[in-house]
Amino acid sequence: MEGIRVIRGMRDILPAQSIWWRWMEGRLAEVCERFGYGELRTPLLEQTALFSRSIGEQTDIVEKEMYTFEDRDGSMLTLRPEGTASAVRAYIEHNMARAEPVSRWYYMGPMFRHERPQKGRYRQFSQMGAELLGVAGPAADVELIELMVESVAALGLTQTTLELNSLGCTACRPAYRDGLVTYLKQHDERLCEDCKRRMQQNPLRVLDCKQEACNKVAEGAPRMIDALCDDCAQHFFAVRGGLDGLKIPYHINHRMVRGLDYYGRTTFELLAEGLGSQNAVAAGGRYDGLVETLGGPKVPAVGFAAGLDRILLKLTESAEAPSQAPLIFIVSRGEAAWTKALQLMQGMRRAGLRVMSDVRQGSFKAQMKRADKDGARWVLLLAEDELKQGVVTVKDMQAGADSQDKQQQIAEDQLVDWLKKKTEEVEK
Repeated sequence: MEGIRVIRGMRDILPAQSIWWRWMEGRLAEVCERFGYGELRTPLLEQTALFSRSIGEQTDIVEKEMYTFEDRDGSMLTLRPEGTASAVRAYIEHNMARAEPVSRWYYMGPMFRHERPQKGRYRQFSQMGAELLGVAGPAADVELIELMVESVAALGLTQTTLELNSLGCTACRPAYRDGLVTYLKQHDERLCEDCKRRMQQNPLRVLDCKQEACNKVAEGAPRMIDALCDDCAQHFFAVRGGLDGLKIPYHINHRMVRGLDYYGRTTFELLAEGLGSQNAVAAGGRYDGLVETLGGPKVPAVGFAAGLDRILLKLTESAEAPSQAPLIFIVSRGEAAWTKALQLMQGMRRAGLRVMSDVRQGSFKAQMKRADKDGARWVLLLAEDELKQGVVTVKDMQAGADSQDKQQQIAEDQLVDWLKKKTEEVEK
């Protein structure tokens, strides 16, 4: 019988990789909280209607990529494909417009899309995102973009390019849409089948098509930025002014439309070098109508999401693994020494130290080999002589052979304080 394997497009994260994930998530949470954002945790499962109504029925996500199934009561459920819709659902359900009119939230966790697996892209993938709800002015856009840039930079990705665009609003986009459709119809024969369908349903998506022929058609298309109404033009001008004031460089990409229907006005992407064609590590924009679309009050909002799998792929190619607290390893000989080792480990762990032993209780030599393999910084030796004297022999595995710190004896009642001091010195 063939063994059961992990589902295609999903994968296990083993302890060696988990070190990276814990470090990355900790850094991101720290940056968000410096900006005054609180953490939001939403369920992995939501009603399917939440995503079809928010993301858009004609988007690739809803049409092709969502994991949707019928529950036992006949309701349709979906594994969340993105985080913003869930955040807005929570905002409405908990009446945050009244309780906290300006809400700053961030989240991290798994999302699910049935895409073709490739390097840095999985069917279960992780995102970090942030949402600012309740502010219509351009200062909110600038804050979110700054948070996005700072979050990615905190992970060591500083060689990035910020791309910016405006999609206008319900006042100016219809006229632009009509002009775009007129232009696209003139080049209908050059468009792929998907874009011919998009031209009728969501023509802005044609601008984002990756097919070479469609790409060339899009190069000559009318630009949304030239069709903005006065309010949208002023908003976009103010956003650019804020970024200039923060000395955050950007490039205007007239063809950036994003893949979700709820975006309007400011949209943005952060691109990283060295990731090939799939080089966007974070992106977002303004979605002023989404809260109302999902049954809430008329509340403006802006947000972004970052793909953590892709960021981690870039980091692990160029950086050393994050450091852990130095490991203490106890090697014991005899039943009495083993019992004492258990007591000492309990005390050290309660004091916050990282300590382990070989639970197989092999020979003294085998335990020493295990300590070396696990990368122990200090090995504590316990045998009959140490028990009689009430001491522990401490061996520093990184000290030179002639160093006075290579091996010494420490009294049991002083051991925890001595190891805490040494650990602090190593971690500085």
